[in-house]
Amino acid sequence: MFVAMNRFRVIKDEAGAFEDRWIGRDSQLHTVPGFVSFNLLRGPEREDHILYASHTIWKDQADFEAWTKSEAFRKAHAGAGGAKPLTLGHPEFEGFSSVDAAARGEQSA
Repeated sequence: MFVAMNRFRVIKDEAGAFEDRWIGRDSQLHTVPGFVSFNLLRGPEREDHILYASHTIWKDQADFEAWTKSEAFRKAHAGAGGAKPLTLGHPEFEGFSSVDAAARGEQSA
């Protein structure tokens, strides 16, 4: 399993627009091999921003990397930089490979 996260520092007054942009987008993820799930997470509020994280789970890192080079990725991100700025700076990417996992009713490996 591979988890891909982007952290966004969203301008407080733009939080609604930021959420609407994510909810209304055509992510193309459902068409991509190896995609498991997606979540947009709202985190703590700071003095000048609200922290958000996009969180996708992939079968493996190779599937995630293939997504980033695909036409579906280009379609999903078309125009992302052209609209009114909603964040303070660029998102911060973090990628994680699974070392240990457990699910309800199962013991960890």
